[in-house]
Amino acid sequence: MDKEAHPPTVLVFAGHDPSGGAGQQADIEAIAAQGAHAAVAITCLTVQDTVNVSRVEAVAPALVIAQAEAVLADQRVAAIKLGLLGNGAIVTAVAALLARHPLIPVVTDPVLVATGGGQLAEADLIPALKTVLVPRTTVLTPNVVEARALTGLADLAACAETLRALGARYVLVTGGDEPTAAVENRLHGPEGVWIFRWPRLAGPFHGSGCTLAAALAARLAWGESVEVAVEQAQAYVASTLAAAFRPGCGSAIPRRLQPASSLS
Repeated sequence: MDKEAHPPTVLVFAGHDPSGGAGQQADIEAIAAQGAHAAVAITCLTVQDTVNVSRVEAVAPALVIAQAEAVLADQRVAAIKLGLLGNGAIVTAVAALLARHPLIPVVTDPVLVATGGGQLAEADLIPALKTVLVPRTTVLTPNVVEARALTGLADLAACAETLRALGARYVLVTGGDEPTAAVENRLHGPEGVWIFRWPRLAGPFHGSGCTLAAALAARLAWGESVEVAVEQAQAYVASTLAAAFRPGCGSAIPRRLQPASSLS
């Protein structure tokens, strides 16, 4: 395939972040950096900056699905990336859509809380995630806070295996929020456990989780195996964080529009 003429489409479900640090803009930039094309269904409108989020308004589930179905009818979607979904009703609607497209790989970033601590999800989101969405996920990418919130467990290996038992094929738990000298990310899958260690950089960063999940989805869209896509997506994110910039008064934003690492 001519990668320049025929980039694969990644369908993204994401919220709008007016600061440009996270949400759909982060996804579009990260996917473009992998040489793929992002099509976006907006799930929530937010009022936020690089410091914190102050308001979240969810889009009607029927409108979210209508956006996605328009893309699916028009383009050959090679991967789906799920970010901020906002509430259980949107989760349930998205899960039903995924059931109609079971062959498309799905990367789920279970967004619950903003970098600044603001709540991004309603109370019914976690039960819906666990019941109907995690079982339809190819790779789940929680950070340590999200992994513990989803399982009620403290041990991260136990968190990952519990989430796999709920149906996620692979679980990548990212350790950026742990008090360790290096950042340790753990990928749990059917073949075993892979541990990736990356230098810890001065943060905090706004949109790093979105960047990782979107880059991973794009690399799956190119046909890479999960193990290769996970490693390459992490290397890309590490480069964006090393070059991060502070456009506002809060967290740094990954510099996502750089040359991507070579595609296999």
